[in-house]
Amino acid sequence: VPHSRVVSQHTGPGTGWAAWPSRVLGPAPAAEKFWAQLPGQLPRAPRALSVLTPILQLPDPRAPRGVPCPPSWSSPSAVSAGWGRTLGSTNEARIERLAVSVCTELRLARREICQDAVRLFEKDVVSAWVRSVLRPAEICGLLVGARCGHWDILSDWNVTLPSTPKPPVVPPAPPRTRRPHRPDPACKDPLCCRGGRVQGPSHAGAGYWGEYSKCDLPLHTIENLLQHLARGPPFQLAYWTGDLPAHDVWQQSRADQLRTLRTLSTLLRKYLAPLSVYPAVGNHEASPVNGFPPPYVHGNQSSAWLYGAMAEAWEGWLPPEALETLRLGGFYTLRLRPGLRLVSLNMNFCSEANFWLLINATDPAGQLQWLVGVLQAAEGQQEKVHIIGHIPPAHCLRSWSWNYYRIVNRFEGTIAAQFFGHTHVDEFEMFYDEETLSRPVSVAFVAPSVTTYINLNPGYRVYQLDGDYPGSSHMVLDHETFILNLTEANAPGAEPRWQRLYRARQAYGLPSVFPADWDGLLRRFQADERLFQHFWFLFHKGHPPREPCREACKAALLCALRSGRSADPSLCRALRPRLPFAHIQALWRQRRLC
Repeated sequence: VPHSRVVSQHTGPGTGWAAWPSRVLGPAPAAEKFWAQLPGQLPRAPRALSVLTPILQLPDPRAPRGVPCPPSWSSPSAVSAGWGRTLGSTNEARIERLAVSVCTELRLARREICQDAVRLFEKDVVSAWVRSVLRPAEICGLLVGARCGHWDILSDWNVTLPSTPKPPVVPPAPPRTRRPHRPDPACKDPLCCRGGRVQGPSHAGAGYWGEYSKCDLPLHTIENLLQHLARGPPFQLAYWTGDLPAHDVWQQSRADQLRTLRTLSTLLRKYLAPLSVYPAVGNHEASPVNGFPPPYVHGNQSSAWLYGAMAEAWEGWLPPEALETLRLGGFYTLRLRPGLRLVSLNMNFCSEANFWLLINATDPAGQLQWLVGVLQAAEGQQEKVHIIGHIPPAHCLRSWSWNYYRIVNRFEGTIAAQFFGHTHVDEFEMFYDEETLSRPVSVAFVAPSVTTYINLNPGYRVYQLDGDYPGSSHMVLDHETFILNLTEANAPGAEPRWQRLYRARQAYGLPSVFPADWDGLLRRFQADERLFQHFWFLFHKGHPPREPCREACKAALLCALRSGRSADPSLCRALRPRLPFAHIQALWRQRRLC
């Protein structure tokens, strides 16, 4: 039986403009760190109120109407009232001036970039706010923090699981057959290597094949990767987990996004044909970034312009019934082969950064309830299912993430594998039974990105799957990560050489790569510091940051790896961390590149 080789590509960036780490944007006081999920964020810290009040000129309820609030009257109620009047009047010009001032005052970026970003976001963000049920105090709590108001609009909700009893759990068994399946890189802007003159000596420019900096990848490097894949052994499947455009999100238009979509789809078809490529929608495909309105938003602000173009670009890869739901909501399902089904989820409907979810975050587009139906039908037909998506589940809004966790638990005998991207690094997320949170039921593989953003080697992932035969588990048997070492590739006279960085079973001494094996590896990471530091090296695709990952960093990373759902301290208790869960969460959020 021929083995199955699956190439997984996470092409692009995966980060919003306000989510860049402070080490990229330059130093800033702790009180001015931004809530890095929605565009146009304002700081949480108490100092923010004193910073914002003179900028916004917010009125105080105690003052006569029309009299600006002096600094001595700064108060949460003043901020709340000011935002209520601003959004209530939908005065976009006033909001634009306000947001640009805050962006500039708090040194998010140069004023010109702040202006471009605000102009790009303001219409959609204001529309979402106006249509939401947010009260002024909730808006203030969302933007400024708990000292300003209480914000809990994204409340709990549940999908309906089938009344059909869950089939007995069959532990995974070994497979029947196991055959091997020169721009400026140091600019002051949030994204560099986008053209312009290099400041400094002639050798200071970006490398031809890419740069260890806050840069994305040149198009010719992506084409070189595809040429390399075309020369290698054949693949049975190709999963493309999203994020196509670059990180210059403050100056992107719909035309830019569509050009990128068509260019990369054409290149994939050129070099990988006749292999079909199965894509998932990334958060950077929209303009503005992260802006994915649910299907009930119609007209020019809907996502029809994007989903329609995707359906056109991917028509040769997806059947008509998959294109139908893609046009509706950016997700789809199809039968890959007898006994194996694919589900591609639009994870933007779970994203903390999708400002359209302020209107209603309860199962946007009905996607999770649709997923339950697909999995229930697959269970009845004895099909196994692969799930692909962009944003990993633990990075999602709490209720969406917890509902997805319930679904994975209910259909653990049907879901053979999960594949995601978005984080740029090489990692995984664990799923456990809901009763004890100790029995591993699934693992979400998070493949590294092709892009170098930030300070990384380009990379891609190849999975070896249980092959096609009656009763195949279609589970992952092993995986390999390949990189382009930029130091070697950019050396004078050198040619790019894509090389295997590691093979999972070999690197970690695993008998297999089933969920129980990854759970055991987490325990070994705790006890074996050398093994954990090797993981840290591979986690960054062979180019880790200079600062080592010690106690606090290690606790945060291991907690993240064990957490397939967001904001759940109980998943970390088995690791017995010395730090409070809130501290661990905050530490790991600081390291997110997206």
